[in-house]
Amino acid sequence: MQDEHDLTIAEIRLTHRYIKDHPWVVSAVNGFLSAYFMEYPGFRVQRHFDEPESGMHVWRCEVPGTMKMTRLFRRLQADIPPCRYSLAATEETSLPRYLIDIPSDN
Repeated sequence: MQDEHDLTIAEIRLTHRYIKDHPWVVSAVNGFLSAYFMEYPGFRVQRHFDEPESGMHVWRCEVPGTMKMTRLFRRLQADIPPCRYSLAATEETSLPRYLIDIPSDN
């Protein structure tokens, strides 16, 4: 059984085109994630970096085993322009990668 002390590492990524449409969102997500740990003490941002080859901004986070990422994204969507998020499949790493992008209808 998992408890709050079991931690997973996950990445939250903003796509280049979402950032291009809403440049201020990088600061908004950074502030949101910085404050989110106050609600979930086990949650924390390990590292925030710009990935030059893809143009994405990436936050590598420690996530408690009991925390639901869907809740984090529902709360985040209330603070940023319309977006869609998805769990990106990746073969190069076993880290879950959540991708925030422009809505499908754009």
